[in-house]
Amino acid sequence: MRWLVLTLVVLLGVLQIRLWVGDGSLAELHALRGLIAETEAELAWMQARNSALAAEVEDLKTGLDAIEERARSELGMIQSGEVFLQVVETPLPQEPR
Repeated sequence: MRWLVLTLVVLLGVLQIRLWVGDGSLAELHALRGLIAETEAELAWMQARNSALAAEVEDLKTGLDAIEERARSELGMIQSGEVFLQVVETPLPQEPR
């Protein structure tokens, strides 16, 4: 009887070690859950970015306002009859140290 109890205690110890340290352990499970959470957050960010880009593409395909805005901001274009003013600021003289 004593050997059976000792064998069962040793077996329980081996199973506990495997539960906490081995392959498929609770620590590995926790790490994988953290990785899943990070991946899901990144996926949500990418989906939001893709939605914004898709909306921008659709706006550029259908709306002239978006094309005009892009031409003004990125290419510096103006409409006929408008006056272009460029303000050049002179840097302030620096004080000697």
